[in-house]
Amino acid sequence: MITGSINLAALKYVYMEKKGKDGKPLKGMFIPLEANYLQEHSSGGVYLNIVGFEMKEVKDYATHIVKQSFSKKERELMEEEILKNLPILGNLKTGSGPVSGADNNTANGDVFDSETDDDLPF
Repeated sequence: MITGSINLAALKYVYMEKKGKDGKPLKGMFIPLEANYLQEHSSGGVYLNIVGFEMKEVKDYATHIVKQSFSKKERELMEEEILKNLPILGNLKTGSGPVSGADNNTANGDVFDSETDDDLPF
């Protein structure tokens, strides 16, 4: 078995608080698709392609780091600086033991608190 965790705060996002259907506040993240190179498919799914790299040393039970994966064509179109600065999104582990989040990432989000009528349907 392989288990892991993905740190969504490693992506570009805006932290939001909106009112839910019952009027109570709901906290959430707005993650822009294009800014995070997310793939929209005709089926309606939105995908974050990932790749795992084995770590030289096991750290906090983690055996692999997870980064965003791109096709060869996509990588060739991206600037070298962007590719170098893509964050570690999380980690994976094989075997047993707890999995910790990728604490080495700083959050890339802003806080947004809207008092408008744009409340959520859930």
